[in-house]
Amino acid sequence: MHVPVMLMETVDRLAVKPGGTYLDCTLGDGGHSAEILRRAGRGCSLLALDRDEDALVRAMGNLRNFPAAVTYSHVNHAHAADKCRELGFTALDGALIDCGVSSEQLDEPLRGFSFLHDGPLDMRMDRSHGETAADLVATLPADELARIFSELGEEPCARQIAAEIVRAREREAIITTGRLADIVERALGPAARARHRHPATRVFQALRVRVNHELESLGMAIDGILPLLKPGGRLAVITFESISDRLVKHIFADHVGKIESLQQGGAEWRGELPRVAKTDRHAVIPRPEEIAANPRARSAKLRAVEIVTEQPLP
Repeated sequence: MHVPVMLMETVDRLAVKPGGTYLDCTLGDGGHSAEILRRAGRGCSLLALDRDEDALVRAMGNLRNFPAAVTYSHVNHAHAADKCRELGFTALDGALIDCGVSSEQLDEPLRGFSFLHDGPLDMRMDRSHGETAADLVATLPADELARIFSELGEEPCARQIAAEIVRAREREAIITTGRLADIVERALGPAARARHRHPATRVFQALRVRVNHELESLGMAIDGILPLLKPGGRLAVITFESISDRLVKHIFADHVGKIESLQQGGAEWRGELPRVAKTDRHAVIPRPEEIAANPRARSAKLRAVEIVTEQPLP
């Protein structure tokens, strides 16, 4: 069962209002949404999105007993704003993006997210389309693989790992997580054993981010959601990699104090968007007791923004 990270801290940041209108861009098993619904009570509305159809099915079961109106949609959070407008969620009291991979995804060998379980080298959040990680390691040249490992995984030995992958695929196709992990470990040699974490960690992270276009999706989601927040509305974002946290931090900083025009329906909207008035000065991180109970939470960071209002973030 997936344990929602920083559950209370995240929902506290949203300052949930009774009967409010909320958006969960990355529903997962519905843990954060359940707490939002509990606090918002009867009369609230929630739009729940996820690109993983399996997650939607699980969450619909988990949230079935809440009396609030929940609307579900299978969609990448990059297109959250478009889906909001399509379904009439154009004045939000709060929104949430959780960029993490769920325990169900990590622990299911057929999904191919983890080197701890041997399975197909897939890594797609949405298995209905798109390139797999196996496609990338089979076709990309060494220079491009090295760039992905370096930029998206912050892997210091990116070039030697990429070169070893190219040599290995000439002998036999790399189609399983176990084989890729072995190749990375072989590329790094004895030095790999001195690392405090599995030597393939950064490579698997980089491939997952690239397969799912996670940075692009996150940027599009934030930029699309901010104009839909009411004055006083809040957006909370949970990330698990430093590259994602930096992106969120920079986007939030870019929006602070700005007044922008909005392209809507092909014509310029003449009104002024509310300005983002408050952001968390520092990212919120899990408490030590949460990390002890759920080690997968250890790298999580939470940031929030609030549309201009007299009330500061807690």
